[in-house]
Amino acid sequence: MQMRRLTDRLDGLAFGGDHNPEQWDEEVWKEDDELMRRSRVNLATVGVFSWALLEPDEGRYDFGWLDAHLDRLHANGVAVDLATPTASPPPWFTLAHPDALPVTPEGTRLTHGSRDTYCLAAPAYRRAARRVADALAERYGDHPALALWHVHNEYATLCWCEHTAAAFRGWLRARHGSLDTLNEAWGTTFWSQRYTAWEQIQPPRATQWHKNPGQALDFRRFWSDEALAAYREQRDAIRAHSDLPVTTNLMLPGYQNLDLWAFGREVDLVSVDHYPAAPGVDAAADTAFGADRARSFGGGAPWLLMEQGTNTVYGGDRVLGKEPGDIARHSLGHIARGSEGALFFQWRQSRAGAEQWHSAMVPHAGPDSRVFREVTAVGEAVSRLGELAGSTVRAEVAVLHDADAWWALEVDGLPSEDLDYHSTLRRAHRALWDAGVTVDFAHPEHDLSRYRLVLAPALFLLSDAGAAILNRYVADGGTLLVQHYSGAVDERLHARLGGYPAAPLREALGIRVEEYRPLGRDEEIVLSDGSGATVWSESLRTEGAEALATYTGGMLAGSPALTRRGFGAGAGWYLSTRLDDAGYAALVARLLDEAGVTEELPGLPSGVEAVTRHAEDGRRWHVLINHRADPVPLPEPAHDLLTGGRVDRLEPGGRAVLRAR
Repeated sequence: MQMRRLTDRLDGLAFGGDHNPEQWDEEVWKEDDELMRRSRVNLATVGVFSWALLEPDEGRYDFGWLDAHLDRLHANGVAVDLATPTASPPPWFTLAHPDALPVTPEGTRLTHGSRDTYCLAAPAYRRAARRVADALAERYGDHPALALWHVHNEYATLCWCEHTAAAFRGWLRARHGSLDTLNEAWGTTFWSQRYTAWEQIQPPRATQWHKNPGQALDFRRFWSDEALAAYREQRDAIRAHSDLPVTTNLMLPGYQNLDLWAFGREVDLVSVDHYPAAPGVDAAADTAFGADRARSFGGGAPWLLMEQGTNTVYGGDRVLGKEPGDIARHSLGHIARGSEGALFFQWRQSRAGAEQWHSAMVPHAGPDSRVFREVTAVGEAVSRLGELAGSTVRAEVAVLHDADAWWALEVDGLPSEDLDYHSTLRRAHRALWDAGVTVDFAHPEHDLSRYRLVLAPALFLLSDAGAAILNRYVADGGTLLVQHYSGAVDERLHARLGGYPAAPLREALGIRVEEYRPLGRDEEIVLSDGSGATVWSESLRTEGAEALATYTGGMLAGSPALTRRGFGAGAGWYLSTRLDDAGYAALVARLLDEAGVTEELPGLPSGVEAVTRHAEDGRRWHVLINHRADPVPLPEPAHDLLTGGRVDRLEPGGRAVLRAR
């Protein structure tokens, strides 16, 4: 059947959030209807945590309450993103199937009483999840309220139980084929780990000291595939009854249990949840980081911000509030970078339960509150941006992002604890964001030919295929920056012999790394160009590259720290240490200049975020957000969709969506 699009059921971009009417009574439902109209809500996510109500006993369903709410929302002009409730099994399930409860690496079986109390590999759980997804789709597949299907919620839970062990062994048989191949891949001759029967293999549970790195990496790969298989089962059950798009809301935190590229290929629409990890301008940069990742996982297609918090910033051991205007700035930041709207968790702040202090569109204080007034203003603004629906974002710069490389940097026994994948990726993106450049993320085995500049900030693991692609990218005219400790191991986590990184990449870079020399925790070094550096250094020699900066002290004094090689029609750069922020920003500016990459909208000062959305018919829109404390004049007056008139400047914190000529 022909798959429909989200926008087929919406008049413009999506605005709304998780609606949990089962928490409230009829009086509140009536108020919700009025407040949703007032705030221009046109899409509500329903049913995410409703399994206990939908299936009060195994195999017995109660759809009456959900029928009434879908009909109510439809009558109120609100479309529905209907979720399968499988992230939170009901008490009867865990009582009937205690073996389906998750087990920690230490062997502790967890109990019911929270969300995510299930093992994805447990057959009973998978059967129950398919069954409830099929029942929902059969009943509501052609309901006029529906615009989107929402499978599960934030796949992230890991398990180390016996069901997992059996599934892991099956996955290993399929991947490696034989025990000899597995033993060779995992290097099991070390520490007397050689396996002689499949039944001997367990998940990487808690052990005396370092876990086998190959086993740990394969377990992460396995679990991502297991989650994807669970998603596919529910998706396919839904597709048997409905031609509406199906998605699952992916999480984008500082840890990652999924190969998000793989999920991006399987969902009909990438959707993500995003909560900033710091306030102020750092939150704006983090919003751009999350949005660019989300867009990239779907191959540049339109995507959807499924969750954000109206007043939630996760600041370490505190949940911080947002500043006035941040709801609009963050929502528009996602829309600028390709989202088909802005949704929130949740519509009305819960009166009780584990997330009663999670912010919402209607807070405990009710509609007479700053938060709801801002929500209403944002809803009005989003309603004016309908012409952007279906448009896309283009970038000339990419940052390489690979789940295998991320997981490889988390195995035991690496030389430094400061080699954090996520923060390194964010740092590269932040330098480009500060420079006013729109960024894609790309896999090292993707076609990179459309990018003028590619940054590889944390490519510890690099396959032979990836090394060959990067070599060809440079030869064909691209500019590539590879950063320290990259290409050190292959896809089996085997060290590259004969010098680092992988041989084809060494050719493009014109260097050969002989020795890694991590720095002490508080150690700082200075390079010959005056840049400061920390964390890491390397002993390398040039083999065709030019040394642009050298180390100035210790055994590495005079040896290359930053190199460049003209190779074919392009240039390969290598940075063997972690530069300080000023030095890294200067290097990124130098690379952008060499690659011929300019700001998205020249003429604007730093601190003004600018992104362009492109329609297939040639129309363009410039989305601008002023993060400065002073007003900024525009290069020329233009029509602003948000105000409906011409604007010639942005006030502090101001926003505009300009029709380009």
